[in-house]
Amino acid sequence: MIKPVRKAVIPAAGFGTRFLPIAKAVPKEMLPIVDKPVIQYVVEEAAASGITEIIIIVSDSKRAIREHFAANEKLEAELAAKNKTDALEELLKLNRLPRITYIVQPKMGGLGDAVRCAREAVGDEPFAVLLGDALVSASEGAKPVTRQLMDVHEKHGGSVVALEEVPLEKVCRYGIMGGADIEPGVIRAEKFIEKPRPEEAPSRLAVSARYILSPSIFEELDRTPPGKGGELQLTDAMASLMKRELLFGVKYAGRRHDIGNKIDFVKANVAFALQREDMRVEMGKYLQGLLTS
Repeated sequence: MIKPVRKAVIPAAGFGTRFLPIAKAVPKEMLPIVDKPVIQYVVEEAAASGITEIIIIVSDSKRAIREHFAANEKLEAELAAKNKTDALEELLKLNRLPRITYIVQPKMGGLGDAVRCAREAVGDEPFAVLLGDALVSASEGAKPVTRQLMDVHEKHGGSVVALEEVPLEKVCRYGIMGGADIEPGVIRAEKFIEKPRPEEAPSRLAVSARYILSPSIFEELDRTPPGKGGELQLTDAMASLMKRELLFGVKYAGRRHDIGNKIDFVKANVAFALQREDMRVEMGKYLQGLLTS
């Protein structure tokens, strides 16, 4: 029997060195995309996908994340007293999100190490992993990307990853999957390599910040030696796990916005502003003005 996915792990403990100096005081996951922090979009995607419990992996210094999702009764009362109903509703939405718990990662050891920190909280059931510094927006009319992966898991079992096609010269930045199509948009993995050289890459299909993982991944993480960069690579553990359990990739309907570097962060803000009805027209005019000036 295939167990449903109820829990999601969001790794958010990294230093964010590519965003210094702002990341010294503000976690990169708390940087704003228009008017919400990156991690709120990630949590909202999990909630919209049907996740009922969220586990955020943090460092000791990332108190801002906890404070953001905690209720603030004094501020809520102040907004209510001043009849600022729109702002109050935005705050109350945070209170209606799934239950969030926090686990401290003692020191940075790679994505695999961050996921391993959630072992006791996850228990013996499949779970989702959503990277806390990457937004993956679904195409118009499509289900949230995490939900797309959950549907494949519920149909086929095993572990599932989101895939996007990248240029050959960029495969060295990602975990790359090769395999055979089993239905439109879904492949069964045959090879899975972390940051290969172009000549080693089994395809141009890169893991795209969203995963559904079997609880067996924890055993593989225990057995997996440090990989590239001296860190525990989640992809290495998954490559070992696929020798005894099914692994699938989903070429999802949507688009990834990588918030891990400054230029893509700025691009994401522009893209999300253009999607907003209250900003689209004015933002479009502003951009056109810049291009013609």
